[in-house]
Amino acid sequence: MNNKNKSVAFTAPHYAASQVGQKILEQGGTAVEAMVAAAASIAVVYPHMNSMGGDGFWLISEPGKQPIAIDASGTAAKGATLDFYQHHDSIPARGGLAALTMAGAVAGWHKALELSQHWQSPIPLAELLSPAIGQAEWGIEVTQSLQDASEKTFEDLSSLANFEQFLIKGHTLRKGKILKLPKIAQTLSRLAESGLMDFYHGEIAKDLAADLAEAGSPITLSDLNAYVAKQVEPLSVTTSVATLYNLPAPTQGIASLLILALFDKVKHQAKSDADFIHLLIECTKQAFIVRNQYLTDPSRLSRPLETFLTADELSKLLEAISLDTALVWPHEAKLGDTVWMGACDQEGRMVSYIQSVYWEFGSGVVLPKTGIVWNNRGTSFSLKAENINSLVPGLKPFHTLNPAFADCHDGRRMVYGTMGGEGQPQTQAALFSRYMYQQKPLNQSIAEARWLLGRTWGDTSNNLKVEEDMHTDVIGQLIARGHDVAVVAACNELMGHAGAIVLDKNNDLSAASDPRSDGKALATLL
Repeated sequence: MNNKNKSVAFTAPHYAASQVGQKILEQGGTAVEAMVAAAASIAVVYPHMNSMGGDGFWLISEPGKQPIAIDASGTAAKGATLDFYQHHDSIPARGGLAALTMAGAVAGWHKALELSQHWQSPIPLAELLSPAIGQAEWGIEVTQSLQDASEKTFEDLSSLANFEQFLIKGHTLRKGKILKLPKIAQTLSRLAESGLMDFYHGEIAKDLAADLAEAGSPITLSDLNAYVAKQVEPLSVTTSVATLYNLPAPTQGIASLLILALFDKVKHQAKSDADFIHLLIECTKQAFIVRNQYLTDPSRLSRPLETFLTADELSKLLEAISLDTALVWPHEAKLGDTVWMGACDQEGRMVSYIQSVYWEFGSGVVLPKTGIVWNNRGTSFSLKAENINSLVPGLKPFHTLNPAFADCHDGRRMVYGTMGGEGQPQTQAALFSRYMYQQKPLNQSIAEARWLLGRTWGDTSNNLKVEEDMHTDVIGQLIARGHDVAVVAACNELMGHAGAIVLDKNNDLSAASDPRSDGKALATLL
């Protein structure tokens, strides 16, 4: 990078995690080190969205090099068989039976730090985890998002053993109140002392295995011992403005890339905002059709996902897209709650990272010895043997998680992403297209009224939800083209918590966070 102009930036959906990541960057830490510190922090301050008991996916970009991807998602336990669930029509969404896939996030932190230590002298792990330990000990201020999740899940989760950790005197959390998480502080302190892989091979692993067994989970100590996060080859596609990167199977990264690759070929048809949004929605439908038909664990893909990104395959999908008429929907929606964060260090190394427990508070299983809440991602498996995502021990379920990176032809490099399950590819497409094609400022590209095609958790409709601050003429035109539109409140959390960081060829940085979240984007000139 140009030594005359070195900047660092961090964005996260909670301001406290942004501050933690930015402080590491300002003291000369790498983008990976900043992300690990922030990942630990946000597991404390946003416990409804993510946890050490969840999954993670990384895209790491060094200037002038191909990005590196890390898959830190969990596999199904050895004991998680169809026979194990033989008395169930589907995998329960909550409780011990919902905790059937390994937690990969912490192994992902470890894997990323192994890469980072080759860049420069590493910051001690204890220093990276110290802010999160302090937050858990001193207590976190309950945000509106956390209060809403507490109220939404109280009926389902309040009776589960040990879930009182996320209640105050047996009641739902209230905005502004302080929630202390001493068990999580102790666990982070043990990791700081013993190393991150103690989660899988040490005393923490033994505690996790014992508590999971007590909760009725099929996960055992041998499952923890066997788990490793893996470096994988990212998917990519080149459009007229950028080469776009995302994660391969089992994530829906293919859907995110397909939407933008298809839109790049029809964008010239858009003469109005209504055209622009309609075409993005229609591209989304085609991407989701492919995703739902083919996406599964990498070992059982019927064809390589990159083959859908060829010019011939894109042309076939384009035949079903009309400027004037909406394709009849619905389809099976994919749910989930997540956090996405981005970082850029002083050497221009960038990270796009996503961490999740799937549903709010995951399985609801809080492990008493560690304070960790376990994910319920395994509920994405089917108990029907013929299903493309049927439950098989050692395999991975479908993942909505997909962090994004763009290497733009004009020299800009961009990390971007969002939480929101089904909405992740849609929001990625909205913010990227507004920024790159409509040349709107980064903040505006994220803040403007958005849409969501499909169901959200607890909803039975597959309609097109649009925020009420979208122009009424645009909404009217969408309805006229056949979209089943439902108007929802403006600045709505169901649209996700998006964020982005852009570094241009002059080393100027811009960063943005979503007003729908409790987040903050920070950029500092060193």
